[in-house]
Amino acid sequence: MAYYIGVDVGGTNIACGVVDDECSIIARSKTKTNPSGGYTTYETVLGEIKSAIRKACEEAGIAPSDAHSIGIGCPGTCNSESGVVEYSNNLGFLNVPLRDDVEKEFGVRVYLENDANAAAFGEFVAGAAKGSNSAVVITLGTGVGSGIVIDGKIYRGANFAGGELGHTVIVMDGLPCTCGRNGCFEAYSSATGLVRMTAQASELNPDSILTHMIRQDGKVSARTAYNAMKQGDPVGKAVTEQYIKYLSCGIANAINIFQPDILCIGGGVCNEGDTLLVPLRAAVAEQIYSKNSAKNTEIVICSLGNDAGIIGAAMLFKG
Repeated sequence: MAYYIGVDVGGTNIACGVVDDECSIIARSKTKTNPSGGYTTYETVLGEIKSAIRKACEEAGIAPSDAHSIGIGCPGTCNSESGVVEYSNNLGFLNVPLRDDVEKEFGVRVYLENDANAAAFGEFVAGAAKGSNSAVVITLGTGVGSGIVIDGKIYRGANFAGGELGHTVIVMDGLPCTCGRNGCFEAYSSATGLVRMTAQASELNPDSILTHMIRQDGKVSARTAYNAMKQGDPVGKAVTEQYIKYLSCGIANAINIFQPDILCIGGGVCNEGDTLLVPLRAAVAEQIYSKNSAKNTEIVICSLGNDAGIIGAAMLFKG
């Protein structure tokens, strides 16, 4: 039995797992990315990555040097050839040699990849996209993360910054996005975008079931509009329909460009299941160029949840 270590670096937490040949996580650890708070430094994050690896291996009863390889998924532009994180705005990294520093510590081959790409690869090797040849994975969270696998290999682009579907425009001259453009897919189809639409609808409809729910809960969530819709609220229904309109546009664009075997969507809003998926599939079917084709992209919900990043990172030696 071979063992593989996967590290999923986030802005708040670092999750690490020891993964076996069946892509099962047999041991795991979790640590804060910057436990002391304040300004995040590369040295601090590097130390926490090393600590997470040691803790997971201790839990698994192996030494880090016993592993076949270590894979790291990190936010930002990660040069998988040089092993350098060229830029990560979330972590404040600029040209840091993360791969080499971890290799020196443990004497094991290390692979570095963007975190969204690693999570997408996890779904490809062990999750909802397993068995496909090409896949697109889109995560609907605070932003819109995405990863693309073509012929079994992660698509990185010429500068290792490829696959940023969240920053393609779906509304010309639309809402401002954190990337500096206006009208991005992310601005409308992220959970943040859905929350914004829900709050705006509430302001315009103070007597609606949706507004009553917000007052009762004391907050707006990405599920508020769906919960209101299920109670027969026309305002909640209108918000969910508008959300599907934006989401289907971005997904249809991805399908028209890549024509993957499968497109997986993840994130908290996907807990709605068929309530989200059925109208989304119908809306996308009306927009894809290949609608008359004998074979079209299957749209499904991701199956690995938060484990996708760990498993994908652990399996990076394949991608």
